[in-house]
Order: sequence, then structure tokens, then C-alpha cells
Amino acid sequence: MQLKAGPLWDNPYGLVFTTENGTPFNQRRADNGFHKALAAAGLSGFHFHSLRHTYAVNALRAGEDIKTVQANLGHATAAFTLDKYGHFTEQMARDSAARMERFIKGVLNL
Repeated sequence: MQLKAGPLWDNPYGLVFTTENGTPFNQRRADNGFHKALAAAGLSGFHFHSLRHTYAVNALRAGEDIKTVQANLGHATAAFTLDKYGHFTEQMARDSAARMERFIKGVLNL
């Protein structure tokens, strides 16, 4: 879109959803498109913001470092990101224990 708009491009904040020339995208337009996509997939009951939450939780569960997730979400501190999205699961606990076991065995040459 930026290449197509050329010198008319105006997106100083690096927004993801914009009009054709980079200006802020109307939230209703984004919501409408999101709900159409949900309907086409046979889904309902989700909000657009659910995508952000899903990304954050899954990035953390996949082992992404907290500073990267913080930066991607635009949060001021990693503590805020963890407070908001650091849901603890049994699988995360098992993964953490396995990482520590591998580390300790590596240190002890076991």
C-alpha cells in the first residue's frame, strides 16, 4: 500500500491497519472485516482484540522471550506484559522444568 500511495503515504506511527494512504483505519471498518472473516470461518463470539491476546499468550507459551513480546505489543515494561498475558499453564511448567533439567545436566556433564 505504501508503494502504491507513493508520496501521499502518511503513516508516521507505523500503524498496521491504515487507509490506502496510511492514515488511521476506522475501528468499525476493522471490526466489520474481522466479523465477516469469523462468519466465513463459522466462528463467532470473538472480539478483534482477542487476536492480540492470542498472539501474546501463544508467543509466551512457545518460549518467546518476554522482551520481544513486550516490544511487539508496544508495552512500556515487561512486567506489564507478564501481568497482562503471562498465563501459567501446566505445559509451561513442564517445559520450564525440562529446560532446567537440560541445563543442569549440561553443566554437570551428565
